[in-house]
Amino acid sequence: MKKILGIELGSTRIKSVLIDENATVIAQGAYDWENKLENGYWTYSLEDVWTGLQSSFADLCKNLGAPIESLDSIGISAMMHGYLAFDKNDNLLVPFRTWRNTTTAQAAKELTKALHFNMPQRWSGSHFYQAVLNKEEHVKDVAFLTTLAGYVHWMLTGKKVIGIGDAAGMVPTKGKDYDLEKIAIYNSLLKKQGIDKDIYALLPKAIVAGEDAGSLTEKGALLLDPTGTLKCGCPLCPPEGDAGTGMVATNAVKVRTGNVSAGTSAFAMVVLEKPLSKVNESIDIVATPSGADVAMVHANNFTSEINAWASLFNEVIELAGGSIKKGPLFDKLYEVSLKSDSDVGGLVGYNFLSGEPIVGMESGIPLVARKPSGKLTLANFMQMQLYSALGAMSIGMEILAEENVQIEDICGHGGFFKAPFVGANAMSAALNAPITTMKNAGEGGAWGVAVLALYRICNTTSLEAFLDKLFASAEKETVVASEQEKLKFKEFMKSYKAGLAIEKLATERL
Repeated sequence: MKKILGIELGSTRIKSVLIDENATVIAQGAYDWENKLENGYWTYSLEDVWTGLQSSFADLCKNLGAPIESLDSIGISAMMHGYLAFDKNDNLLVPFRTWRNTTTAQAAKELTKALHFNMPQRWSGSHFYQAVLNKEEHVKDVAFLTTLAGYVHWMLTGKKVIGIGDAAGMVPTKGKDYDLEKIAIYNSLLKKQGIDKDIYALLPKAIVAGEDAGSLTEKGALLLDPTGTLKCGCPLCPPEGDAGTGMVATNAVKVRTGNVSAGTSAFAMVVLEKPLSKVNESIDIVATPSGADVAMVHANNFTSEINAWASLFNEVIELAGGSIKKGPLFDKLYEVSLKSDSDVGGLVGYNFLSGEPIVGMESGIPLVARKPSGKLTLANFMQMQLYSALGAMSIGMEILAEENVQIEDICGHGGFFKAPFVGANAMSAALNAPITTMKNAGEGGAWGVAVLALYRICNTTSLEAFLDKLFASAEKETVVASEQEKLKFKEFMKSYKAGLAIEKLATERL
């Protein structure tokens, strides 16, 4: 039996998944972590990265019931975008700036205009150019830029490479490489700012799924397993971002297929048949792990506010002398939303812990409001929380509908879909499309990158054909929201859009 390891560094959890040659899960491990707001930037320390990776791998071995001496393949994935800058001696120049930061508005605006391509604030290229505009001292010393997945892969293999899907969250890509025409324009902007650097030379080499991405070194094996049990030598697949692994985990890498990854942040992705007719700052153009163009609608905020309220409700339960596990609590809170009123009790809310570019918010503050005539019940409150999580994404998807982008299938994965039916039903109403979830919906990107690691050693065909065969017998369920549910969400969105002015005012005053 083969042993393939997939690890994904998500926003709140570092998850490890061990699969066999049939992509069946053998064991899992996890480590919870949180980003910190330090000196105006959301960040994680690199020490926490390695503590988390080692703890997650150790937890997997514990759940397996035995230490792991050898692996057949490894895949590393992580939250996309952000800014990790190193000097020529491989020293980190500034603390890791994650995707969550919305501090690059000027850079994103200038780059979007010059490149005729949407450069979101989250992208690595926007972070670097903003550092240039800010005249930050470290810029002159930058010799290498990478993502979190690219960094971990580099430390494990010694190779400065990156999967094309993750590369497409740094600067624009074209086919199987960075877009050289746009790279030239980017470099001209750097020169105007007095920076004599070639952004292409600073980036990791972009490679596609199935290609050689190096192997686990002795040093890398000890970084992952400090006990020294794990042997070096196994191949690694190209490191990918959570968008790419989400596409793989849902078999959404073919034209007209799409997926929604819903966790701390959320993104809907559709593989395009043709380019969009115009640049839109709410739509990112990224890539599948094999290099096909993808339209992404990214919402910075999704389940964090739901999680916060669930934690509050758990405190109430404990105060009353009761107890309930996290999973069942979320199931019950989701289920009760199905009993909500048609007007959701006159409630509206915003889950913006950070800025939300789709709706023009540079910063965020969670907010709940209700009409005096509304009815405050738990069912209405939870329905509002689910709908508000979907609000920004829904607005972005309206743009794709205007572009006549055809979607034959949307598959959902991530924590939002763990409770049976409810999350998929709300998502179906928001996107006005059937939502399919698979049995592995809760596995997410760690399983997805494990599949890419499996493909690395079994790539006798295209990634699309490989996944079709793998998913042929997958257990899945499709949910189509009723017309009544769609109407309820549509009416909620009228209040949501009208109240955005209140949210903006709250961020300015509070």
